[in-house]
Order: sequence, then C-alpha cells, then structure tokens
Amino acid sequence: MLTDKKIGVLMGGISAEREVSLRSGTAVFNALKNLGYNVIAMDVRSDVCEALRRERIDVAFLVLHGGWGEDGSIQGLLEVMGIPYTGSDVLASALAMNKEASKKIFLYHNIPVPPFVVISGQRAVVSQKPETLNSQLSTINFEMPWVIKPVCEGSSVGVAIVRDKGQLGTAVEKGFLYGAKIIIEKYIEGREVQIGILNDRVLGGVEVRPTLEFYSYEAKYTPGLTEYILPPEIDETTYQKAKDVALFAHAALGCRGATRVDLRIEKTGNPYVLEVNTIPGMTETSLLPKIAKEAGLDFPMLIEEILNEAINRGNRARR
Repeated sequence: MLTDKKIGVLMGGISAEREVSLRSGTAVFNALKNLGYNVIAMDVRSDVCEALRRERIDVAFLVLHGGWGEDGSIQGLLEVMGIPYTGSDVLASALAMNKEASKKIFLYHNIPVPPFVVISGQRAVVSQKPETLNSQLSTINFEMPWVIKPVCEGSSVGVAIVRDKGQLGTAVEKGFLYGAKIIIEKYIEGREVQIGILNDRVLGGVEVRPTLEFYSYEAKYTPGLTEYILPPEIDETTYQKAKDVALFAHAALGCRGATRVDLRIEKTGNPYVLEVNTIPGMTETSLLPKIAKEAGLDFPMLIEEILNEAINRGNRARR
C-alpha cells in the first residue's frame, strides 16, 4: 500500500523563498498526514545528506522553492541516493530555473516569449563602471517599459518594472543582488494568466489582477492585494491558445509532475510565456491548488496525484 511508504516533505531551504517554501511544505505535510500517510516534515539545510540517510524516506515530496530546490541540485542528490521524488528531473529543473536557458529553448521551439536581452555583471557595474552597463544596454532594440529580473530566482524576487531611464540604475542594482546575470525584457501590456499542468495535462488557468504595479512578491503573499479570476476573463479562442502554448512550454523543457506556466496575454490575444515553475506554491490558497479545485481536484486530491506519479515512476525505474 502507498500509505506504508515513508514520505519526506522537503521544504525550507536557503533561498530567498524560504518562508514561502515552509508554508507550502506545511500544507502538503498536513494534507498527507490527514490522508493517512507515514509522512515526515524535513526543513532542508546544509545537512540534507545526513538527514536523508537518517530518516530513510521512500519518496521525497519536493516543496523547495527557488535556489537549489528548483535548479536540479536536490534532484541530482536524490537520483544518486536512489530516492524517488516529485516533479521534474535534474535537467528540466535546471532549465526552467534559468530564465536565459529556458527562453532560448522556447525560441528554438517557436514558443513566443517577450523580446529580451541578458546583461552580465555585478552591482559594481552600475555605480563604478556605468560605461560597461551602457554598452550592454545599447543592444536593446525594444521600447520601454522594461521588466528587469534575475536570471535565476522565483516568486518575483528582485523584479522591477522600468518605465523611464531614471529608474534603471536602481532596478539593475536590485536585480544583481540575486546573481551575476539579469534579464531585461519588454513589458507586455495586457493580462497575466497562469496555467496549471498536472502529469502532462492542462488543468486550467487563473487570471491574476494585482492592485500593485505588477504581480510582485508582496502582491503574491499579502492577502487582499491580488484578485484571482477563475477561469480567466478572456475569450475561449485566446484561452485555448494560452493553454496550448503553456503545455508546449512544459513539454519543451521536459517537465513532469505539476507545473505552473506564467504568461502575459497582449491585448490582441497573443500569449507570451514568461516562465515555467517546476515547484509551484502549494499552500491551499496558492495558484495551482486554486486551478486544480476549479478542475474538480481538491487540495488533498491534488497532493495525492502528485505523489502517486512520483511513486509509480520510481517503481518503473526499479524494474
């Protein structure tokens, strides 16, 4: 029986998304416990190898947002240790976490993304060597507003919208706080729609309407700052196009399990893929659970489907 297996819910970590991960992990842990599973909550830090050996878990339910929770690192460790885990494998996780790499794959597959450039450097480029930054910015051939974001972060950490050159320095410095590369992409005026995918099928979507300038970290995790529309208030043709593009993006990266694909839909109805989240938020009020509920899967059912896919995959690998 599946309930005989020991499930480790890996949460926390050391990324900028640690607190969100703890909330997601606690919700997953409670759901599995209430379903009768033998489950343990594991706050993952630098002693993760020792903890995994000590607890001798049969399956890892990954709820580690950002950092080495989503970039393939923990997935590689679990592969070496022979522990099945939920979600995408090493390569797909690494590609999805790196916005530069994923955008290049999307372009190869003719999946629409906003025009973008990648800027390399560090905070000193802005304050001490502005000529280096100006040289890189000169390659941009699309008009403002721009979205500036770190290449490898989630939950809108380090993201800023720049509408004039006077805002640029501060936004670039902010982006470089989270890595040596940032992306500058064209801001797509229109609606933000996020599509939920589970085991290679589209569950549906949600339209997010933040009261702030954009769907920032604050807007995501502060109650009352964002309105959620299920299903999105777009025409059926546009909605189907968004779902098709999202599933294509999921497949192009080689993702599996549960993902959430973030899109901007311009006023003419064309969708643009922003990113694929391989470990989406898993509190009962997060977007993927909202989408799943609209599709007829309550939170415990969603969690159990994610877990079952990992267990079945692990069983196939041992044959």
